[in-house]
Amino acid sequence: MISEKSKEIIENYIKAYNAFDINTMVSLLHKEILFRNFSNGEINTETKGIQEFRELAEKSSKVFSSRCQTVMDYSVVDKKITVQIDYAAILAVDLPTGLKSGDKIQLKGKSVFVISEGKISLIEDYS
Repeated sequence: MISEKSKEIIENYIKAYNAFDINTMVSLLHKEILFRNFSNGEINTETKGIQEFRELAEKSSKVFSSRCQTVMDYSVVDKKITVQIDYAAILAVDLPTGLKSGDKIQLKGKSVFVISEGKISLIEDYS
């Protein structure tokens, strides 16, 4: 069972993410935050520490004109909180993959969070 405090921290993070509010996102992170993004089972992005995370968040925010993570479900195993996510975004730029500015992306994924000392110390995104 997820604690109300942990749920509130995660929901505030997702709300800030959806609003492109990088300062609030970063304020919820542990100073030694570890972020990993997995695509097709492989890590394609990893940051360590708040500065690296902030740089990635600022760069990523320019890729989308809108984005929305919607929480579908929570589960907890040991200290890891898994959040099932529906994700929708509209691109603000053309990507090397052939997707163009204005294209809509929709996918289902999950994010794994660990909360340490009242802050998010791990985020792993899977899509």
